[in-house]
Amino acid sequence: GLGNIGAEASKPVMEGKGLLFKIFADIDVFDVEVDTENVEEFIQTVKNIAPTFGGINLEDIKAPEAFEIEKRLKEELDIPVMHDDQHGTAIISAAALLNALEIAEKNIQDVTIVVSGAGAAAISCTRLYQSFGAKRENIVMLDSKGVIRKDRDNLTSQKAEFATHREIDTLEEAMRSADVFIGLSTSDIVSPEMLLSMANNPIVFAMANPDPEIKYNLAVKTRDDIIMATGRSDTPNQVNNVLGFPFIFRGALDVRATTINEEMKKAAVIALADLAKEPVPEQVNIAYGETRLTFGKDYIIPKPFDPRLIAAIPPAVAKAAIDSGVALAPISDWEHYEDTLLERMGSDNKIVRLLFNRAKLNPKRVVFAEADQISVLNAAQIVL
Repeated sequence: GLGNIGAEASKPVMEGKGLLFKIFADIDVFDVEVDTENVEEFIQTVKNIAPTFGGINLEDIKAPEAFEIEKRLKEELDIPVMHDDQHGTAIISAAALLNALEIAEKNIQDVTIVVSGAGAAAISCTRLYQSFGAKRENIVMLDSKGVIRKDRDNLTSQKAEFATHREIDTLEEAMRSADVFIGLSTSDIVSPEMLLSMANNPIVFAMANPDPEIKYNLAVKTRDDIIMATGRSDTPNQVNNVLGFPFIFRGALDVRATTINEEMKKAAVIALADLAKEPVPEQVNIAYGETRLTFGKDYIIPKPFDPRLIAAIPPAVAKAAIDSGVALAPISDWEHYEDTLLERMGSDNKIVRLLFNRAKLNPKRVVFAEADQISVLNAAQIVL
């Protein structure tokens, strides 16, 4: 959120990103800050150092240069390249959107979507939603000048892709009867009146950081039927990129994928969306100070510290890489692969796992006699 403050100032941010890769997916990372704003120089630098790396995560490159840089590097390198600002947000928000639509009992093919922002993340999010069935004619995108319309001059090719025929100019007009609002723009631009003009069970993802397009408390006070997500950790449903990039690269690296393609991204979306519907381990409830997280309006995507992520997302991404023909080292023993993932994170106890496997060979009936004790109920839940 500080703007273009240079390669050296980005160093601590990129070191932090490297730590997230290591902590969440046991991937060793070198952060490399490239001190140029010239597209060709940047591409050449990345190509020159690529032999050292198994994959390359691009970070903090503005649109439209981001599109050109990623496209070229994906074409010219034989290792996975992903611009996380674009695709990370797209993958996590798409998983959240699929689940929010299910809760709202709406169909992605039918909903009208307002996208505030037309940068790299907004374009990539909208493209991914389309791949899951959203209709282009139901989408209105806005930039700092207002609604992106077909009759506007000097549109980039990316903005032209989402230009609308509708004769509207403002966010206020676009929000009327809309089902979904996707915010990747700036703080406090959505008013309570705009929220009230939306359709029943509106889905609002206000993802501007650090301050969302409308404050969470104001939004839920304005409408009690709203399904709301933000980019903040102090409100429910945080759209947090750490749910994506470490696990996507883990899966891609483990099968030596030559690229991260659409099939792999969509597999990550579905795995994330499905995981949110599973019973939540007690340790996650404790970590987030919750009594009982369950799939619903306030829990549409998993929490970043859910230990099941490492065993859910990388295998889905790896399978998609194999199925789409971009894996140089396919996996055949998926149980063993899942075990290695859990062992990597130290989130698995080998002795307990061996006991479980032995027990499965000869199942017994178990009686939990003291069901009035919360710890006994928790034990029964875990065994189940």
